[in-house]
Amino acid sequence: MKQITDYITNHKQRFLNELISLLKIPSISADPAYSKNVLDAANFVKLSLEKAGCDTVEVHETKGYPIVYGEKFIDKDLPTILVYGHYDVQPPDPIDLWNSPPFEPVIQKTELHPEGAIFARGACDDKGQMYMHVKAMELMVNTNQLPCNVKFMIEGEEEVGSNNLAVYVAENKEKLANDIILISDTGMIANEVPSITTGLRGLSYVEVEVTGPNRDLHSGLYGGAVANPINILTKMITSLQDEDNHITIPGFYDKVEELSKEERAEMAKAPFSLGAYQKALDIESVYGEKGYTTNERNSIRPTLDVNGIWGGYTGEGAKTVIASKAYAKISMRLVPHQDWREITELFKTHFESIAPVGVTVKVTPHHGGQGYVTPIDTIGYKAASKAYQTTFGKKPIPQRSGGSIPIVALFEQELGSKTILMGFGLDSDAIHSPNEHFGVWNYLKGIETIPYFYTYFTELMKDEN
Repeated sequence: MKQITDYITNHKQRFLNELISLLKIPSISADPAYSKNVLDAANFVKLSLEKAGCDTVEVHETKGYPIVYGEKFIDKDLPTILVYGHYDVQPPDPIDLWNSPPFEPVIQKTELHPEGAIFARGACDDKGQMYMHVKAMELMVNTNQLPCNVKFMIEGEEEVGSNNLAVYVAENKEKLANDIILISDTGMIANEVPSITTGLRGLSYVEVEVTGPNRDLHSGLYGGAVANPINILTKMITSLQDEDNHITIPGFYDKVEELSKEERAEMAKAPFSLGAYQKALDIESVYGEKGYTTNERNSIRPTLDVNGIWGGYTGEGAKTVIASKAYAKISMRLVPHQDWREITELFKTHFESIAPVGVTVKVTPHHGGQGYVTPIDTIGYKAASKAYQTTFGKKPIPQRSGGSIPIVALFEQELGSKTILMGFGLDSDAIHSPNEHFGVWNYLKGIETIPYFYTYFTELMKDEN
C-alpha cells in the first residue's frame, strides 16, 4: 500500500495538472460548433494512454466522434479488464450561473471538499473519473504492479446516446473480449461512506413539437379564437402525471419491477438525511410519486421529466404574440425490464392521441438505453468491495443509482461481460449543472483504489480456476 500512496504523493501535482489540461478542452458532443474540440480531447486521451504504458493505442473513426482504444497485454492466461469511459461533456448552459468559467478549471475548498475540488464542466462526468483509470494504469506499470491484461475503450458520444459505440462493439467483439468491464461514471454515498452502484435506470429521451397557426399571430387580434401551441403543450405535459405523480401513459408500468419489502428495507439502511438533502438543494420539501421514499423515487421507480420547454418570444421586454410552434424535451428514466424502445413508442402514441383539434403534434425520439442490475455475489463485485475496504477502511454499501449509462446493458448483450461501477463522485458534485466539480481527494482516492481492484480480481479469478 505504501508503494501506491508514495507514487500518488510524488506525482499528485502532475496528476492534477494533466486533468486540468483535459478539462480546458470544451469537448461538447451535442454542439457541432465544438467538433474540433471533441477531436482534440480524443487525441489528448490517446497520448495519455501511450504515456501511461499501453502497448497499443488507436483512434477508431466512426460516423460521429472517434473511439480511443488502448491495451496492455501481459499474458493470455491472465484475466483481462476492459475500462470504459467518455471524453465528451454536457453543454455548460446556463453560463451565467457558473461562479467561474466552465472550461477554465479552478480548485476551491468547499464544505464537503476541504482539500479542494476542481470546478469545471466534465470534472466529475466523466473526464475526472475516466482519467483516474489512466493514472492508475500508469502507477501500476511504473511500479511493476499490473497483475493482468487491460484494455481501454474511451468514447466521445456518451452524452448524445453512444450510437456509434454500439456499432463499434458489435464489430469488434474479439478485440474487446474481457473478463470484466470496469466503469467510473457513477458516484458514492459520501467520502466516509463508500458504495458500489449495482443498478442503473434506463432512459428514453424525446422531443415534442406542437404546431398551431401557420405563423406567429397578434395576441390581441387572435387571442381566444385560435389554439395557442404553448398553452396546449403545457396542458398536455401536465396530463402526463396524475395528482399522485403517477405517470398516466397507458402501459407505462406494465413491466416495472416491484421490489419486495425486504429489498426496500435493505435499501433503507443506506445513510440518508432528508434535512441535509433539502438543505443542499435549498428546497422546503421533496416531491415525487406517492408511496415511495426519496431514495426509492430516484432509483427504483421510473420518472418523466421536462428537460427544456420553449416557444414564442423570450427576449427582453414584451412582444404580444401567439407562437406558431411550441417545443419541449422530455426524458423518462426507466427501471429494469422496461424496454426503452417500447416506452418511447407508448409515449409517442399517447402524446399524439391527446392533442386537441386545432394543433398538430410531432414526437421525435432522440436516444435511449436499457436499465441494468448487477448481482453482488460475482467475483467482480467481491474484488471491488475488497478494494474499497482496503483504501477506505470499511465495507462499501451496494446502491442502485437513478442515473443511466445505456451502454452497460449493451456490453453484456454483445460481449457477455458483467460491469462493475466504481464511482468516486458525490451527488452534490453538480454533474450536468452549473459549477460541476470533483473533489481532489476523490480523484486521488480513485487512483489509489483502482489498482487494488486489479489485484483482488486477478487473485479471485485464479482461486476460481
